[in-house]
Amino acid sequence: MTDLTGAVWRKSTRSGDNGGDCVEVATNLPGVVAVRDSKDDAGPALAFDPTAWQAFVIGVESGGLTR
Repeated sequence: MTDLTGAVWRKSTRSGDNGGDCVEVATNLPGVVAVRDSKDDAGPALAFDPTAWQAFVIGVESGGLTR
């Protein structure tokens, strides 16, 4: 389990203005990008390797990832 103590969370630039249902991202921890649901800040978070996270972001931005 990754220790996310000290994570500085920010609203994802990809989250819209949808009444608080947002994704938050923390990129300030060495070697990890953390993602969580803003509605449950004490709940679970996902931790990604920065390279994997970048590949995910590129996939989303390019339209290569769909439902």
